[in-house]
Amino acid sequence: MKILILFLAWCILMVLCWPVGLLALVLLPLIWLISLPLRLVGLTFEAVFALLKALLLLPARLLGYRPRGPARS
Repeated sequence: MKILILFLAWCILMVLCWPVGLLALVLLPLIWLISLPLRLVGLTFEAVFALLKALLLLPARLLGYRPRGPARS
């Protein structure tokens, strides 16, 4: 769905101002390539924090603690 919205926005931009539309067409893959390392860093930090959470909560889980589900009204 996001790709369709992006494509429709690009088509509107191309009709209203074609030089900016062509510039967007050229720069979008470059911006995607630049953002890839940032996504990998974010994924790595997310995994590290999940590991730390698991390690910190391990003693409680070994002692039988189970988190409660959503509060019931």
